[in-house]
Amino acid sequence: MYTIERNVQIVIYLLKANGIKKVFACPGTTNLTFVASIQNDPFFEIYSCVDERSAAYMACGMAAESGEAVCLSCTGATASRNFVPALTEAYYRKLPIIAITSTQVRSHVGNLFPQTIDRSVIQNDISVCSVHLPIVKDSDDEYFCEVQANKALCTLQKNGGGPVHINLETLYSSDFSVQELPPTRCVRIVKAYDEFPSLPDGNIYIFIGNHVPFSQEQVSLIEGFCENTGAVVFTDHTSNYHGKYRINNTLLSEQKDFRSKYKRANLLIYLGEMNAYSQWQVESDITWRVNEDGEIRDPYRNLTHVFMMSEKFFFEKYAIVKKSYDKKLLEEIRKERDSVYSLISNYKLPLSMPYIAMKCAGMIPKNSISHFAILNAVRNFNFFEIDKSIDCFCNTGGFGIDGGISSLIGSSLVTPEKIHFGVFGDLAFFYDMNCLGNRHVKSNLRIMVVNNASGTEMKLKGHPCTFVLDDNGIDKFLSASGHYASSSVIKDYAEDLGFEYFHADSKDSFDNICPRFFSDDKSDKPYLFEVITKDKDEEFALNILRTLCFEQNKKMQPDTLTTSVAKKLGEKAERKECTPCNEEEKLRMELDAIRHSFSFRLGRKITWLPRKIRNLIRKVIR
Repeated sequence: MYTIERNVQIVIYLLKANGIKKVFACPGTTNLTFVASIQNDPFFEIYSCVDERSAAYMACGMAAESGEAVCLSCTGATASRNFVPALTEAYYRKLPIIAITSTQVRSHVGNLFPQTIDRSVIQNDISVCSVHLPIVKDSDDEYFCEVQANKALCTLQKNGGGPVHINLETLYSSDFSVQELPPTRCVRIVKAYDEFPSLPDGNIYIFIGNHVPFSQEQVSLIEGFCENTGAVVFTDHTSNYHGKYRINNTLLSEQKDFRSKYKRANLLIYLGEMNAYSQWQVESDITWRVNEDGEIRDPYRNLTHVFMMSEKFFFEKYAIVKKSYDKKLLEEIRKERDSVYSLISNYKLPLSMPYIAMKCAGMIPKNSISHFAILNAVRNFNFFEIDKSIDCFCNTGGFGIDGGISSLIGSSLVTPEKIHFGVFGDLAFFYDMNCLGNRHVKSNLRIMVVNNASGTEMKLKGHPCTFVLDDNGIDKFLSASGHYASSSVIKDYAEDLGFEYFHADSKDSFDNICPRFFSDDKSDKPYLFEVITKDKDEEFALNILRTLCFEQNKKMQPDTLTTSVAKKLGEKAERKECTPCNEEEKLRMELDAIRHSFSFRLGRKITWLPRKIRNLIRKVIR
């Protein structure tokens, strides 16, 4: 019989799944739920030792002799301190020791609770990985414990081995009524010369996050894999992948009233790093991550394998695999995407970042470099296609507004023969404007600043800020409105620093300047193009792009409220001039706000439910 404490169950299940059966159990109360759960399980080979220091050294000897991982368990108070000498030995000899130190809940640390010490920081040379597993109170806690426990055990296989540390919270539960351990997802590390898992049946998608430009050899290997398996490659601009099986489905995935029937795959292969939200183009039953760092990164919560190797080696390994597949899958996905793009022509967007992206994405000269600020700029440009010869970048690593212009300038210094374009919002620009005065800035630099005098992101319908405050309240602090009030501050600054300055505050003036700004002709000066927009237009235009399928989604069964508003919109309303004062569009936006408000408020009350059930409830609401 096993404890009901879910974090303890997860550790036990993963120890068994990884074949780790040797355990040294030191006496105590805080490790009650762990030791009592395993002592009658015939899988485990358990040894008792009163002295933690001796137990840890015995584990070192056993690990060295057997070649197997050995687990240690101790109680609270100073017990774990006695592991330190032997774990130091294990660290420098790279012995596979798992030190499980049981502890009271973290809130007790530092608050005069007996036998509670702070293990949040440990010495550098007693563990190659240290994780903390809290008491599981909801599905997010369970997901966190699952990932952290897998991370610790997978680290035993990396970098030549070494001891790992699991700090395991307990509530001293006396309930041992669980007869069978609930399943826990076990993540496997696959190294170059390990046995590779077979590809599962069904559709295979590859998703590429932020990535350095691919070599032609890498592209050819991925294309060969797609040709043999029917895999489709989903990307955005920061993926820098332009193979023939590529598709950018960002606009389709952003539709609020539509779900693609091709959204889910049986297997998703994740390449690259953090992405600007475009990974939600797809869903999957399981995910494989391919990266030389071998780290567990699990945004989809279904990671099963991490391939600790180069992408080249991975695709070479699977090059001989061939499987039957739907020959028309990629064609059907592209048809679905193109049908959504065709709806954009029904609307006339106001001057805004969506309009700028729609107008300019195809104007960026071939073989140039583009940088985008996070959120508004990178999101909207990802809705539209850019020539495959253009390398695109965005600071999605830290995902902050700082440093975008500096990164663009740094890139422009490396390849002065290429024109470097950057698109930034006003807050991102003012945050990083000092770098424009750098004496190394060259004439191959062209910066567009979309200035709506605030952080528009916080004002978009569906954003948490809009459920708490109105625009005036958001402006006060959350969106940093009202700073840099001078209408000529950017113009004066740019011209004083030797930039050629352009200004547009209407669609006509913007359209007239674009051909020169995006010209591939060499210039004597760097360019700075300031475009003045209104935050209401920004919100309105983005809402149009996100609701293109409002009436086209035949699978949705609209509720009474949706039906009544749809009738008011009328069949011809879609082709009218779209301005924020258009009554039909106001109705549509109000309906959208009602949906999101209800979904958000309900969502805060159902966080304790499993993620799949929460998503189902939200789907029904939509």
